[in-house]
Amino acid sequence: MNKEEQVMMGFRNLLNKMAWLNKVKMEESLKDYKPSEVHYIESIEKNVDSNVTKLAESLYMTRGAISKMTKKFEKKGLIESYQKSDNKKEIYFRLTPQGKAIYKIHEQLHKEFQARDKAVFEQVTEEQFDSMLNFVEKYSKHLDAEIKKLGLDSKSE
Repeated sequence: MNKEEQVMMGFRNLLNKMAWLNKVKMEESLKDYKPSEVHYIESIEKNVDSNVTKLAESLYMTRGAISKMTKKFEKKGLIESYQKSDNKKEIYFRLTPQGKAIYKIHEQLHKEFQARDKAVFEQVTEEQFDSMLNFVEKYSKHLDAEIKKLGLDSKSE
């Protein structure tokens, strides 16, 4: 196995282990919600003036899938829609108090997971962080270009 394959397998294994380790606690604390639903809530909270297009881009989902989830979450009372006085055409979304409660639970879990893994990150040098971040950025840009080439970005839908 060459180094490229080792890196890719290493990333997959890391992500799978993190997901497996975090799953029990996440399911226990957020038992009524699927991971995709929790990430949807997180995306609305973290993106100012979230609309269907912004959410589709940040979650790598189609606008149709986002629209479906939006209707579902409005019915559940987790989000509400609003319009700006200067733009009556566009519809935006924000969390309701119930949605914010889910977001806060999710954030608290992330802090717990970070604390659990802190010992590893304390050993990483600035140069190592810079190198890893540089790689992640380059690879991400490459994948963005590949997505665009295939017409899979949410804007082309």
